[in-house]
Amino acid sequence: MTQVRVRFAPSPTGALHIGGVRTALYNYLFAKKMGGKMLLRIEDTDQTRFVPGAEDYIMEALNWLGITIDEGQGVGGPHAPYRQSERMAMYRQYADQLLAENKAYYAFDTSEDLEAMRKRLEDAKVDNPSYNAVTRMQMTNSLTISAEETQARIASGAAYIIRLKVPIKEDIRFKDIVRDWVSVHSSVVDDKVLLKSDGMPTYHLANVVDDHLMGITHVIRGEEWLPSAPLHILLYRAFGWEATMPQFAHLPLLLKPEGNGKLSKRDAIDGGFPIFPLDWKDPKASEKVDGFRESGYLPAALLNFLAFLGWNPGTEQEIFSVEELIEAFDLEKIHKAGARFDINKAKWFNQQYLKQTDDALLAEKLASDASISNEKALKLVKLMKDRITFLKDIQAETGFINTEPSEYEPEMVASKWNDDAKRAMPIIINAFESIEEENFVVETIHNAVFKHLEAAGFKPGKVMAALRLAITGISKGPDLMLSMEIIGRNSCINRVKNAVNSLV
Repeated sequence: MTQVRVRFAPSPTGALHIGGVRTALYNYLFAKKMGGKMLLRIEDTDQTRFVPGAEDYIMEALNWLGITIDEGQGVGGPHAPYRQSERMAMYRQYADQLLAENKAYYAFDTSEDLEAMRKRLEDAKVDNPSYNAVTRMQMTNSLTISAEETQARIASGAAYIIRLKVPIKEDIRFKDIVRDWVSVHSSVVDDKVLLKSDGMPTYHLANVVDDHLMGITHVIRGEEWLPSAPLHILLYRAFGWEATMPQFAHLPLLLKPEGNGKLSKRDAIDGGFPIFPLDWKDPKASEKVDGFRESGYLPAALLNFLAFLGWNPGTEQEIFSVEELIEAFDLEKIHKAGARFDINKAKWFNQQYLKQTDDALLAEKLASDASISNEKALKLVKLMKDRITFLKDIQAETGFINTEPSEYEPEMVASKWNDDAKRAMPIIINAFESIEEENFVVETIHNAVFKHLEAAGFKPGKVMAALRLAITGISKGPDLMLSMEIIGRNSCINRVKNAVNSLV
């Protein structure tokens, strides 16, 4: 059985869109499931759109996510180079092969010629005017001029491009793993450019040649490439590579949060959520766009979220480790319909993964980020772990730990700071003072407070809300006893005293 070989082939034209990340993930899961290999190829034939730093960004993003590359750019392998701009001579060789076999032709039309053709077709009410099997015979190309004139033009340095000679009457039918059978007639396929006037290949030529030479068995890519698939199949036929042509799987679109239209960078900026794996600052623009990493998402949580944007295992299970995703993944369970991008679901996944992460690991990260001791970080993690969406929320939501309240929630004062509360506070102070500083921990705090209150005839549950108000200034928050342990004995005593003096 032929080993499965897939490729992720991004263009270095900017940050890696989250849709591209999903494509990389599906390729990765499928390769691992099938015991195959995943390649990384950089498709940089359009040098006008090249953005410095974009290639490094792509590789850093894949590395952060744990999507490992078996072969390709940055790793190496038997089909190097894996950057298309370094494979130029190879593409010319294959374009020349098609020319020699009368399956492609030179075209010398100027931009003015092409515009005149479009206008002529539009005036004639032709639907979808294009350079095709009919119109090519009215243009200036090696099909309408002699071989001698063609060579003379080339020798004189005249600008030309090479176009595919699309067959006039040919059915193009292929089975897409996601969309089942797709059928197109060659009459609706135009004579696409294969080699541009600067000698650079177009995506279509380079893509097909490289997939063939690199032994790609499955092309898993976005739905936006589905209209190009018939052209690519024609190229495989033209080269005589039908027997080794890869299987196609075109993934559904990622839709806007409201489900209407394709998800864009503008949607993310307007909605205040990330759309790139890492922060991105375009060197050609001043705009900076937030990334999932810097926003606080765990890579495994993001992968779990992305896996469900277009695929479903057919069970009730939602939380999957990467290993479980690999085991469950099946291309035939990918949906045809677009997947709505729900950032709240992404947040939910992050919450679940935080809850499952070992406290010590989270504490180590928090201690580094917040410049606090590991001991304090561990206590804060225990205090807040079940209440946060991102690890950084701990710092944002525990300001009361380091800062004594200077004001108190008015509604809470009105409802909870009653006569019983006022009479209970001195007793609670006595309870705190009965505990040695080094023993001021959850169990001893709880036992001392409840013992002193009950001995004085108070029901502890009746005054806990008032005690929270005195300690934090607010009505709601994490476990009060653990909060007080982290705050410390002396600060707790001072806070209760200040509340007694401030709230009359």
